[in-house]
Formats: sequence, structure tokens, C-alpha cells
Amino acid sequence: MNAITETKFNFPKQKGFYKGKVRDVYNIGDEKLVMIVSDRISAFDVVLPKGIPYKGQVLNQIAAKFLEATKDIVPNWVIAVPDPMVTVGLFCEPFKVEMVIRGYLSGHAWREYKAGKRMLCGVPMPDGMKENDKFPEPLITPTTKASVGHDEDISREEILKQGIVAKEDYEQLEKYTRAVFQRGTEIAAKMGLILVDTKYEFGKKDGRIFLIDEIHTPDSSRYFYKEGYEARQEKGEAQKQLSKEFVREWLMDNGFQGKDGQKVPEMTEEIIASISERYIELYENIVGEKFVKADVSNVLNRVEKNINSFLSK
Repeated sequence: MNAITETKFNFPKQKGFYKGKVRDVYNIGDEKLVMIVSDRISAFDVVLPKGIPYKGQVLNQIAAKFLEATKDIVPNWVIAVPDPMVTVGLFCEPFKVEMVIRGYLSGHAWREYKAGKRMLCGVPMPDGMKENDKFPEPLITPTTKASVGHDEDISREEILKQGIVAKEDYEQLEKYTRAVFQRGTEIAAKMGLILVDTKYEFGKKDGRIFLIDEIHTPDSSRYFYKEGYEARQEKGEAQKQLSKEFVREWLMDNGFQGKDGQKVPEMTEEIIASISERYIELYENIVGEKFVKADVSNVLNRVEKNINSFLSK
């Protein structure tokens, strides 16, 4: 099966290239960014040795749908989606914080809570909550954007004190974050899902704030199934998640958590096909449409051709 794990393209006016864990980003003349969502998959901060066919298409198309569905709230960076795995957008100067918003006590917030903390990023968390309980109001818990290593929790006060983001801009980021999360929550509810928590990235171009990167994909967001949520909470059972948690679980079951000396378990064709199918299932559940597989007989050629044809317009 044909998966993209690496791109080495050279486009006209190309000024720079950035390789993330999953995304390859080409800077075209400081005017546009070409973002290719590869089929690489990461867990525990480790990029696994093999790619997952259609994963890049799934993530790129979910993000495209949600960016389109929120552009009346906040302008976003997207100019076009010339290929199922590619978004071309405006080159913006990114803010050095990620806006994390949490509707429920899950993940990192729960781990902090369980350790006895009742403040997260300067925001109080009520006493007497259980894992996966809903917060009275969604909490904004920003992180710094680390170029190396892990992002760090930071409070609104620290962001303003250190001058990481100007006060007026930061207040606008908070408004946008709440409004986009509310829209995402409403869309998820129609699909029988709960948007638990997510993160947004913003940038600035010509004095305007834009929503950048991707939103509401299983890589940046956690979803629960709405049906049975209350009953599971009452019984203290784990919630049914719609995220890449199943990949982490497979790795942990096979003795891998990204620690020194641990080896990634063998990714057989069967495992790769099953992860690919799960990603397609994620797409259909989140978007509510049948997934249409793009032609992957020569996927690198297809992607390069589609990008070049868009850039030459």
C-alpha cells in the first residue's frame, strides 16, 4: 500500500522547508505555505517507522471541513486544497502560544487534578470532580509553543507579563477560541459526539489575526461518543473515545511507551491496514460522510503535480 512518509519537493520560489512529526511545510516566497499532511504517525513523541495509507488524507480533509465551517467566526489561513493531502494557505507570523480549551476533565487536566492540583494554567478547577466530568464552563489552558521538546503550560498572566502576546491580541485569541470551540461542539453533537478538548493555533498577517494549521482532527482533539456518556460516568467506566488512543494502546500492549531502550513493535501489513481502517472510520464519524479514497497508485507524483499546477496559476 502506498503511503507518503517523506517529501523532497522543490517548488518555484521555495524559501524554506519545515518537517514536523506529521506535516511537511514548504514556504513559497514568504507569501504562501504549502502544507502536506503525510501518512507518518507519531505516538509518545516518536514517529513510528511505517506510514498509514490514507491517514494524511483523513486529517487534511477533516481540517478543511472544519476550517470552512468556522470561517464566519474567524478568518483562516486557507487559500485552497489542491490535493486531498495538501492545504495551501497564507504565510502568517504564528503567535508563540497554543490555545488549548477543555470542556471536560480529561487527559493532562485529569492527571494534574489527580495529583491534587486545583489550578491549571492559572485557571481554578472545581473540587469534587471525577475523570471525564464536564467543567461548568470550558477552560482555556494555553501552552507555550516549544521549538524543541515539550510545550509547557503557561497562564494568561504570564503570557501578558512576559509580553509573549500583546493584551489586545490575547483577548481576541480567547474570544476566537471560545467561539470556534462552541461551533465545534455543536457540529460534534449532530454527529453523536462530544468535543472534549482541543487546541488552536493563530497567526498574524498584515495586522490581522488568522486561525492557522489544522482544527478538530483526531490529532489535535479528543472526542467521546455521546451515547452512553452519562451511564459510563455514573458507573465510573472509561469513556468511548474517538481519537488515536487505540494506536497508543496497541503500542503499550506490546511494551512500548517511547522510553529509552524500548523498541517499536513490528508494524505488520495487517496492523497497518487495521490502523488505516480506523482512521477512515474516524473520518466518517466526525464528518458524517462516506470517505472517498484518493488514487494512491503513485501518490508522490499525484501530490507534486497537483501542487505545481495550483502554484503555476
